[in-house]
Amino acid sequence: MAITASTTNPLKGAKRWAYLARATTIRVATVNDDGSLYLTPLWFVVRDQRIFLPLDAGGRHGKNGTSGRPVSALVDSGDEFVTVAGVRILGRLEAVNDENAHGELEALMFDKYFYEGHPYAHRYFEFGEFAGRVYYELVVDKLIGWDSRETTVSDTPERRSLPAHIGDRLV
Repeated sequence: MAITASTTNPLKGAKRWAYLARATTIRVATVNDDGSLYLTPLWFVVRDQRIFLPLDAGGRHGKNGTSGRPVSALVDSGDEFVTVAGVRILGRLEAVNDENAHGELEALMFDKYFYEGHPYAHRYFEFGEFAGRVYYELVVDKLIGWDSRETTVSDTPERRSLPAHIGDRLV
């Protein structure tokens, strides 16, 4: 078995879903008709341990992701070796056709990326209507997560009380 970040510092279960729910960008890769990759950073939301992507009708991910070709995604963070974390996702896309679910997902998007009175919130949702925005579920076939923060010990001063006879050592 190869030694990888996901085997030495796995990110699994509820921690993985909490990490995904807090993250703001997912990088999604789908395969075009000609076999080339189409890769873009997107916004997303998590509801009931399910990942949803808002895709405008003119984008290629919806068509590519529902064509039967594979979909890969990556959510990652960290700028230093000791803060690197992420989740690699393999799966497929399925359009969400339920109007009630659409409204709930729009509310989740608002809560995650905007606030009351945000200067661009109205424009984002208005453009979504104009552009035929559809929510797709990224149906997960496999999740691979890692989190180097789990095994990193922060550099903090410590105070130790040692017996008197150990006074010859610097602590």
